[in-house]
Amino acid sequence: MAFFDTGIWVGLMVLIGEITLIIILGMVFAAIVLAIIAAVSITRGKFYLPRVLISGMVLLEGLVKAFCKLLGLDDKDLITFFITLRNTMNTKAFSETPVEQRAIFLPQCLRSAECPAHLTPEGLKCRRCGRCNVGENVTWLEGIGYRVFIVPGSTFIKRMVKKYHPRAIIGVGCLMEIKEGIDMADRIGVTSIGVVNFTDGCVETAANWTAVRDAALLGIELPSDSVNFHSPAK
Repeated sequence: MAFFDTGIWVGLMVLIGEITLIIILGMVFAAIVLAIIAAVSITRGKFYLPRVLISGMVLLEGLVKAFCKLLGLDDKDLITFFITLRNTMNTKAFSETPVEQRAIFLPQCLRSAECPAHLTPEGLKCRRCGRCNVGENVTWLEGIGYRVFIVPGSTFIKRMVKKYHPRAIIGVGCLMEIKEGIDMADRIGVTSIGVVNFTDGCVETAANWTAVRDAALLGIELPSDSVNFHSPAK
């Protein structure tokens, strides 16, 4: 007990407190700088220090969001910006990945409310009934070599990635689903491209099929006789 009464103990506690304060102030300062860089990048439509931004968001996401709000940016603006940033930085690696080593994950909310497909251990198996645009787009994607999954959530995605080991994936969904999916892909070492839906919701949402097809074609040269694959319904 005598040790706790000594000046050594008091000095140690003071030192720990000072180090903690320095770390906190450093985190706050770094978050402010990252928020400013993000705000300037969004305003000017140009990415500044992209790798610093991505690393900083992983470590200080909550603080960066708070300071971005003070700068007039809402969460949607910031998340959209970082999805675009991640997509841009992943484009080269994605383009260099053979299509047979790619997969695409579509959310089940894209299907018609009258969809006859049933859930299987690998997600929904589209029956190409024509009640929505999913069927013809799935046919197009499979036609150029993609493994396509229609899934109800991230659990299915993790399971299919673990089973089939794709090196690159395209994720389609609402804003937060894409953000979380890209974060998950980074953690497991898979190159990802995210495509945000036109509408959110749980039933009959609308995908940006043009963006899906553009992403799917990255690094792919289609033969001339595949022209019909270029125009599924939007």
